[in-house]
Amino acid sequence: MFSQFALHERLLKAVAELKFVEPTPVQAAAIPLALQGRDLRVTAQTGSGKTAAFVLPILNRLIGPAKIRVSIKTLILLPTRELAQQTLKEVERFAQFTFIKSGLITGGEDFKVQAAMLRKVPDILIGTPGRMIEQLNAGNLDLKEVEVLVLDEADRMLDMGFAEDVQRLVDECVNRQQTMLFSATTGGSGLREMIAKVLNNPEHLQLNAVSQLNSTTRQQIITADHNQHKEQIVNWLLANETYQKAIIFTNTRAMADRIYGRLVAQEYKAFVLHGEKDQKDRKLAIDRLKQGGVKILVATDVAARGLDVDGLDMVINFDMPRSGDEYVHRIGRTGRAGNDGLAISLICHGDWNLMSSIERYLKQSFERRTVKEVKGTYGGPKKVKASGKAVGVKKKKTDVKGDKKKTAAKTPTKRKSANRPKPDSLVSSDGMAPLKRRKPAEPAAE
Repeated sequence: MFSQFALHERLLKAVAELKFVEPTPVQAAAIPLALQGRDLRVTAQTGSGKTAAFVLPILNRLIGPAKIRVSIKTLILLPTRELAQQTLKEVERFAQFTFIKSGLITGGEDFKVQAAMLRKVPDILIGTPGRMIEQLNAGNLDLKEVEVLVLDEADRMLDMGFAEDVQRLVDECVNRQQTMLFSATTGGSGLREMIAKVLNNPEHLQLNAVSQLNSTTRQQIITADHNQHKEQIVNWLLANETYQKAIIFTNTRAMADRIYGRLVAQEYKAFVLHGEKDQKDRKLAIDRLKQGGVKILVATDVAARGLDVDGLDMVINFDMPRSGDEYVHRIGRTGRAGNDGLAISLICHGDWNLMSSIERYLKQSFERRTVKEVKGTYGGPKKVKASGKAVGVKKKKTDVKGDKKKTAAKTPTKRKSANRPKPDSLVSSDGMAPLKRRKPAEPAAE
């Protein structure tokens, strides 16, 4: 029960209103430590409830009577607009019985409107690093009085190239008293460096190993001959699988647009989401998916984070993601909050080794599946290594020296005098034109 935490009664009232009963494992582990003011480094899967794990302690810290605000007290940084918008909604839901105000700063929105909001000084500022830096450079943002800093989906922010922006914003929060860093994966050396720089004697909470992620999601692969064959498989899955809502992931915008066009031509209720879409289109796509007006979303990895949609129970990887972490975030869209999900990856010849690398990373073996109605000729490599990767075909090495010897033995050699000109012609003294050899004079008749 949430009543076990030392939370203000107004927050407990909001929790009850939202019908939150039992805290999730990440909430049970992180909330008590966060309430103590500890720095936290938390690894928890997408959809585990980690947003509430840092929002409730922050609100508990800020709660009090209505007053004139003079400085921003909390900064929450996230990698995408969608995740930032979702986090803002969570903050507002939990703060509904308080006087705490929050604001949102992301790209794709009116810069001047955001600047006006900053002049009102929200207690909690939520946003993406790029636009935050722009407002900072314009002199509209003052973070010197920030007490609590949260870096959510920190691994993704680094993947997206925000390392320098994040570090600058962290440095602006010179008087912060608590920093909490959350991620769905353990990340690499870049994340370890950031942890060392921004956290002070942190408590490390790893609520799940990567291999335990999405335990309620069935993970399958279906082999395909080529992209056109993949499209046939997608059509069959959408027509025959039982699902409420589905996402089809591609690696490129062009492929996302292609698949979306084909689905619309077949009268599917679909939408496409990628980096070229402006904020209005992206918001429309997500809203329609959440409301049920659209059943299928075709997307690049821009939608792999921060998308929390009820009833999203099938993910199709048209293109295999380029890393294990991206795979985790993609399939994290389904099987959320204990619900069942299905993740299907379509594997061509060129995808096999990437797929086997992701299996090793997750320490799992995906279920091999065959759809006889659209079965192709490729069924995986004939031989695989112990790692699961395909055994490459070795090219025959040609013995160059041996070939030369054999050629020399077959071809009889002709003696040639060094630099001897051909008998038909001689080179002129200027080295240019050939001269005809004169015939020897005939002996005079006797």
